[in-house]
Amino acid sequence: MKGSIFFVLLAAILWGTTGTAQALAPDTAHPIAYGAMRLAFGGSVLFLFVAFQKKLTWANWSYSHLLLAAISMACYQPFFFSAVKLTGIAVGTVVAIGSAPIIAGIIEWAFQKKKPTKYWWSATGLAITGCIFLFLNDSTVTIQPYGIALALGAGLSFALYTLASKQLLETHPPDVVVAVVFTLSAVLLVPLLFFYDLSWLFQVNGIVSSLYIGIVATAIAYIFFVRGLHGIRASTAVTLSLAEPLTATLLGAFFVGEMLTGLTWIGVTFVFLAMVVLGKQPTLGTEK
Repeated sequence: MKGSIFFVLLAAILWGTTGTAQALAPDTAHPIAYGAMRLAFGGSVLFLFVAFQKKLTWANWSYSHLLLAAISMACYQPFFFSAVKLTGIAVGTVVAIGSAPIIAGIIEWAFQKKKPTKYWWSATGLAITGCIFLFLNDSTVTIQPYGIALALGAGLSFALYTLASKQLLETHPPDVVVAVVFTLSAVLLVPLLFFYDLSWLFQVNGIVSSLYIGIVATAIAYIFFVRGLHGIRASTAVTLSLAEPLTATLLGAFFVGEMLTGLTWIGVTFVFLAMVVLGKQPTLGTEK
């Protein structure tokens, strides 16, 4: 249980760097093309990794869950990066990741008959409250309804990806699940690349940013995430992913030089308390 929480938190920390990585990419990098390249690099590395280890197999897959996970992840990329482009890193990340645990908990409750635990309710409430305080830090933000809608679409996509991946982990190792899902997702997005200018990819900051977000913030991060899913509920894992906006905020403070207000530190404290609450949760199977 504790190890599972650690892996999911580590994944969320790496995801927290994606907004900064996108900001460092050339201005001509369209969000949809950037998201597609993220999956292309990440999926390729993962596929080669499991193929080299001879762990790849096409037997015993639940193809309905595989397709749902792949489509969800393919949709998440343009939704998330477009939302960040329109609303800014803070708002886009907070709305996307902040809505995901609520959606995941509701889906588990409605379709899998898994009533959310008191720990999930408490942690989700604390984390979302913290994210609200993080959001309030940016007084210059302009709320764009379309951008918010895209961020909510990203939250739904992430929740569905997590729930579907949880089912796939019952029959296949974490690295194989991520490799197959992300490779299929990349294939689904490849046709979109023909509609966008990719010249930015040949600039130094373009290729470096793409390689980083594909290999580190995708391939490695999602292996950590699905490995952590083994010992905790999908809704709990999604709540833990709220460490992503926390990471993004702290990176802005310590590496970009952004000033953190008192409201921001209150938000950081709430999100941290949410992680503590989930850390106290009983082992999967004994939750009440």
